[in-house]
Amino acid sequence: MKIKPGFIVKEVVGDYCIVPVDDRFLDFGAMITTNETGAFLFGLMQEEFTCEAVADALCKEYDVDFETALSDVEEFVAILSEKEILE
Repeated sequence: MKIKPGFIVKEVVGDYCIVPVDDRFLDFGAMITTNETGAFLFGLMQEEFTCEAVADALCKEYDVDFETALSDVEEFVAILSEKEILE
C-alpha cells in the first residue's frame, strides 16, 4: 500500500496538515492534522510500504521501541485507510 497521488502534507503554524491537491478529491471535505512524527510517516508512505518497515524507520529516527512504533504505525494506517488516503 501507499499514499494515493493527490495528497500532500503542509506545515501550518507548527502543525502538519494532510490535504488533497487534486481535483479528484474536491469532495474530500476534510483536513487531517498531525504532528511531526505523522508528517515523517506520511513521507515514508509515498512509496509502497509495510507497517513493519515503516516502524523500523520510525525506531531509527526517534527513540522508540519497535512494538510501540508498530502499534503507532498501524493506528496511523487505520486513520489514513478510513479517510481513503491509501491505495
